[in-house]
Amino acid sequence: MILPEATFTHLLRLTDERGLYEHARGAQPRREGGYCVDDNARALVVLARAPELAVDPQLRRAHRTYLSMLIGAQDRDGGFRNRLGPDGTWRDRASVEDCWGRALWGLGATVSSPFESGSGALALATFTTGARRRSPWPRAMAFAALGAAEVLKAVPDHPEARALLAAAADRIGRPRRSPSWPWPEDRLSYANAVLAETLLATGAALGDTSRLADGQTLLGWLLDSETRDGHLSVTPVGGRGPGEMPPGFDQQPIEVAALADACARAYALTGQARWAQGVEMSAAWFLGANDNGTPMNDEVSGGGCDGLERDGRNENQGAESTLALLSTLQHARRFAGASR
Repeated sequence: MILPEATFTHLLRLTDERGLYEHARGAQPRREGGYCVDDNARALVVLARAPELAVDPQLRRAHRTYLSMLIGAQDRDGGFRNRLGPDGTWRDRASVEDCWGRALWGLGATVSSPFESGSGALALATFTTGARRRSPWPRAMAFAALGAAEVLKAVPDHPEARALLAAAADRIGRPRRSPSWPWPEDRLSYANAVLAETLLATGAALGDTSRLADGQTLLGWLLDSETRDGHLSVTPVGGRGPGEMPPGFDQQPIEVAALADACARAYALTGQARWAQGVEMSAAWFLGANDNGTPMNDEVSGGGCDGLERDGRNENQGAESTLALLSTLQHARRFAGASR
């Protein structure tokens, strides 16, 4: 498999002085749709891993813009608004939903990034305020916990980060005893692998071997259940429950990127080739090794397409899908050849 470069051309096309536009029509930003914290936080995570951030003035400017949006989205109690209109006004109230969790993830990634200097202290202060909150939703807690794991790389004794990691693992729970459905939820829904990754991160950061084992159990089952005929066939947008067989549509790039994230962490922790193969399969899904053989990347624009459909793909190249592509390619390049 020949991996394309993870180019930031389309990401910058979707970015202006306020932030990263959420939606696109084809490769052009849909400005009327405005911006969301979810995507700007994802962008911070991706740029934090990019060596180009240290040398590219356009990427550094974009990074500052994304970070400024997140800081402006936080209320005094640590919650985050999500939706910013094209006129620069917030359209919702602060919450501890997914945008809160992803914001903490993006802030944590900024704190630990070796390629970003000058913003770490501000990102840490904003993270600390948000990390005192808790969410009733497992995925929001999981996203936040991944930010906490990043903070602990830079500040190993950070009390809010350590407490947040433990609370997130408790919210996710343990694998069920059923070998056919060990997943801690009745149905798979979206970004499923983030739950397994959070248990891996918690086990590694807090020295909890049982959580580390739980994370590997869930990730292994998920990878197996989302593999069909040698390629990924991931949970569709409507979710999947016991007895529902693949393939299902539409398939979302975020599901593949979450799987790549989790497999990358598992490989870094264990060195097992199985997890490197999961990263490789995730990259291959974007390049056409999927249920209808359709590439999900646009080599001309550098964007990622918004969904794999039964007979093709959604040609719009929004922020979420583009960041999912970039993130997966980053991991695949790091572990190229490790699955053999």
